[in-house]
Amino acid sequence: MLFGSVGLGYFVYGKRQKAVVPLVCGLVLMVFPYFVSNTVAMVVLGLVFIAIPYFFRK
Repeated sequence: MLFGSVGLGYFVYGKRQKAVVPLVCGLVLMVFPYFVSNTVAMVVLGLVFIAIPYFFRK
């Protein structure tokens, strides 16, 4: 639920700013927990996708 909430925030931000990276990361953050069942992998992937927009700003 945490990653979905952050993903929704990124998605809305990306849509309003017309920024592709936060938009895509937001979509991925909202969807990927349905496909990853391992808790450790979910946390690691979630943190990676949360950090991607920070490092790829334009």
